Amino acid sequence: MGKSSLLNALVGRRALARVSSTPGKTQLLNVYRLPTFYLIDLPGYGFAQTSQAARREYRALLEALLTTRTTLTGVVWLLDVRHPLSADDQDFQTLLADAGRSVLAVLTKADKIVRSKQKATVAARARELGMGPAEVQLVSAETGLGISDLGESLLAAANETGDA
Repeated sequence: MGKSSLLNALVGRRALARVSSTPGKTQLLNVYRLPTFYLIDLPGYGFAQTSQAARREYRALLEALLTTRTTLTGVVWLLDVRHPLSADDQDFQTLLADAGRSVLAVLTKADKIVRSKQKATVAARARELGMGPAEVQLVSAETGLGISDLGESLLAAANETGDA
């Protein structure tokens, strides 16, 4: 389960975001207006089976959004908790740092890790990312683990910026 499944779990609606069985199907900006803020679903760069040209276009889109959208108050960066940072992840991390935006790293697919190893795995990913515990959250769209905490974090961030 990927971004679309997480969006659906977050808002409590089964079909807000279209879910595909193949990763990387999002190819456009999808904007979701919630009561107090907007969520923008961007094309993924990780497991998407797309051409190098399409990946370059996604990168240009991300850079433009991060550097020119003055109303963008933060980024929710989804990463699969099971995998160390890839070269693409490291590139995106640099892009985020250069943009100076507030970032919440959301580690997805918690249900794929045995419960006894979740805490250590999250700590390892946080160290890799150079982030503190408050900047990293573990979730599972499959089981619902961490979904309400993520919702609370998003609402708190929207309230801090005065957008709520």
